[in-house]
Amino acid sequence: MTRITLQNIGLSFGSYHALRQLSFTVSAGQFVALVGPTGCGKTSVLNLVAGLLRPTGGSVSLDGRPLESINRNAAYMFQQDGLLPWKTAHENVMLGPMFHGSDKNRATKDAQLWLDRVGLRGFEHRFPSQLSGGQRKRVAMAQALINRLPILLMDESFSALDVQTRAVMEDELLQLCHELRPTVLFVTHDLEEAIALADRILLFTAGPGATLKGDYSVPLPRPRKVSEARFLPGFTELYESIWRSLREEVLNLYAR
Repeated sequence: MTRITLQNIGLSFGSYHALRQLSFTVSAGQFVALVGPTGCGKTSVLNLVAGLLRPTGGSVSLDGRPLESINRNAAYMFQQDGLLPWKTAHENVMLGPMFHGSDKNRATKDAQLWLDRVGLRGFEHRFPSQLSGGQRKRVAMAQALINRLPILLMDESFSALDVQTRAVMEDELLQLCHELRPTVLFVTHDLEEAIALADRILLFTAGPGATLKGDYSVPLPRPRKVSEARFLPGFTELYESIWRSLREEVLNLYAR
């Protein structure tokens, strides 16, 4: 099933044309990484799929139906977590089920289950200010996944973490995605991270007027360990192929 379709998308902010003639589809259950130079519209694509932006031209469709308002079938994990500072980790994770109409007892049990799954048993009653950066990201991941929505949008969600914590979080993400099978759009500037996580990589040209330059399938077998992906056959060749195209766009950006 084709879950997400962007057809001839144009996006402008006043006189600035962010995207032009952008088209691609994403199949249900596919993990797709979006890469490209700074300012090429990757986050804008997530916002279009989330229904937070409307395209200037073209259309966004979900399961064959035009998206005309907020996408209630998508969870969004931002670069900076959106935890409410006056609520505990447990209370923050409960918010999603409560907003979706779950009763308090069920939301309480589900929140505890998901905090356990992301390795935060014993930290339920801590406030965000009492958690490390990695622990806050775990809470944000539990928030994003607890409602089991079919689409997961992630905008450089692990970029601020140290290398070791980042690798652990990426492995946990892959494990949870293997269980839940959401359709994932994952924005990153780290090409190695993109290859290690994704089934497919979409490469954008430099902005303004960014569009799709390359569409690469990732042939690495699953299940994977992110920290070991670079040692798998085919990783280096794929990295070099994408990097040559990406480097051209980065140089184009700086030349402008």
